[in-house]
Amino acid sequence: MTDLSKLLNKEQFEAATAPDGPLLVLAAAGTGKTRTLVYRVVHLLERGFRQEDILLLTFTNKAAREMLNRVEEVLPGSTYRMWGGTFHSIANRMLRINAQILGYERDFTILDSDDQKTLMGNCITDLGFQKKEFTKREVILSHLSTSVNKGMNLSSYLDNNTTDIAEYDAPNIIRVANKYIERKRELGAMDFDDLLVNAVRLLKENPEVREYYQNRFKHILVDEFQDTNMLQSEFVNILAEKHRNVTVVGDDFQCIYSWRGSDFRNIMDFPKRYPDAQIVKLEQNYRSSPEILALANDCISHNTEQFKKELRPTKKPLHIKPIVHRVYRDADQSAYIVEAIRACLLDGYSLKDIAILYRSHFHSIDIQLNLARAHIQYNITSGTGFFDSAHAKDILAFYRLIVSPTDYLAFTRAFGLLPGVGENTIGKLWSKLELHFNPSNSMEREKLLSIAPAKARPAVEGIINAYKEYFMQEKSPARESGFVINLLDAFYFDLLKKNFNNPDERRQDILELAQAIDKKDSLADFLADVAIMTNSELAEDSNMGAEADTVLLSTIHQAKGLEWPVVIVPWISETMFPSAKNENANIPEERRLFYVAITRAKERLYLCSPSYKLNYSGGLEPLEISCFIKELNKSYYEATGLPLDAVLKSNFGSYSGWSGGVSGKKPQIGGYGKWKNSRRGTSTWW
Repeated sequence: MTDLSKLLNKEQFEAATAPDGPLLVLAAAGTGKTRTLVYRVVHLLERGFRQEDILLLTFTNKAAREMLNRVEEVLPGSTYRMWGGTFHSIANRMLRINAQILGYERDFTILDSDDQKTLMGNCITDLGFQKKEFTKREVILSHLSTSVNKGMNLSSYLDNNTTDIAEYDAPNIIRVANKYIERKRELGAMDFDDLLVNAVRLLKENPEVREYYQNRFKHILVDEFQDTNMLQSEFVNILAEKHRNVTVVGDDFQCIYSWRGSDFRNIMDFPKRYPDAQIVKLEQNYRSSPEILALANDCISHNTEQFKKELRPTKKPLHIKPIVHRVYRDADQSAYIVEAIRACLLDGYSLKDIAILYRSHFHSIDIQLNLARAHIQYNITSGTGFFDSAHAKDILAFYRLIVSPTDYLAFTRAFGLLPGVGENTIGKLWSKLELHFNPSNSMEREKLLSIAPAKARPAVEGIINAYKEYFMQEKSPARESGFVINLLDAFYFDLLKKNFNNPDERRQDILELAQAIDKKDSLADFLADVAIMTNSELAEDSNMGAEADTVLLSTIHQAKGLEWPVVIVPWISETMFPSAKNENANIPEERRLFYVAITRAKERLYLCSPSYKLNYSGGLEPLEISCFIKELNKSYYEATGLPLDAVLKSNFGSYSGWSGGVSGKKPQIGGYGKWKNSRRGTSTWW
């Protein structure tokens, strides 16, 4: 037998060789959970369990393949009869054998995402709705999927999400969704969610099938158990009911996906469901420096409902503490990030060693502009930068007409969004406008209103009023925000609710876009910067993939499971992180998200906190430093920049320097701070 004591640390060995029975492995960040799970499979096989006795459940097929390949490296030929894969792939295998019991053929069709959108689109038109004017099919599919994974009927789910969907659409959305479910059944097809729903139904309603799989799977192992939803947990519990040999591996400190259906209670209540469960904690961290781990431990200790764990370092101290850098406002934050990256490059890091992780997509808007301006190559995990997103391009089209009244493509994009305006109508409008629309000209505005189709006229009137107010305000501080708010009120927020399942976040993006425009001296310059940043050449460079030498920009949610030598987290200020959208009940999850961000860093960690942000009235809104920083022990980080408790006033002007802490290996970068007083036109060094 393999001598696991030489391959694993004490905690990993205890988990891998635990006796039969329920087992909860609490694997803190960077503690080798995959290695432990692999060697538990090896141990079970060497104890005499057959390949087919073991079921391995993961969240990605890649994770399953990696684990099975690593088992094969230890025990060649030992996994070809083992069932290992995602919950949905295992459910599919069961249904292929037993589908006829549920009234399906064994060769039932699985609808891919394009099939689902096509079928949902057909249901919308079959019920007499116009696709362009109805809630987008992708949004209905998303709501339906989330309700299924949260164990709710669609009606109840929509009742609890009235901010994300037009209330008047909810009854019709339910009609369309029911039609979609009916059409799937007529076609004998299942979508992705149906696989798990029907597998659970198969097991619950058919004793012979249930008993067969309960007898077959004598050991069940589940990876990332903290991310399971209600259906997935029920699936595991049914299969494990007879032998009760269920090993779940996860970290309650990293439960951050409740918004997509993951249920924190699954991992927390595991010892209640299985009172005889053995609990093993993996706390020896192989990823991060002792200085970063000290901060992470202190951060997560402020959550009360959790299993007590503490990360222990295996690496030697670097004598570089995490940096908490307080800046005056967002522009100074972006400048600091650029300088921090340059300092890291001077210290021998490459761009691909650096990640900028943020709470929400709109946090990256100013950062993307500044990285491009500084010629620092970056990649975005979603593959789409903010300025390439549909809602950013829509709003920028209205701005492009201000700068270039002959921009037909901008006119097409902007006014093609309106109800009753298709490709032919756009062409006719443009011809009647004599290939020119100058929104600053009142006569041209009135002409557009007079020739607009009746269905589009209310929205056109709102757009014209938005332009009218925009040109009346000239250099008003609230000019840009007022313009986009008027566009949102006129028609665009209703469009967001129909086209996206997160319209409030998209609205926030647009408001932040207005503030980014406000910071520029010239609208034409801003649009030129964006055009340069999003042209095909730069887009190709900035999306070269994980192996390219580029800084990575990502939300923290997307970065879970990854790691970098250097991590920078912006906007660690109240209402930004934790998010203002979260009520107090969700602060523990926000804190877990902050913990995940911290534990992505291996050697250097920069936390940036602006003191002010531009508000939508054009003034500066004070921001307190995040409660997550306030509650940290100050000995665990180095405070740089402005005093963390400084109370600044907007007439101080803009901050353009900092003292210390950028490199970590040098006493300071820049040496001094500098204030520029915009009223006096003078600079003061300190």
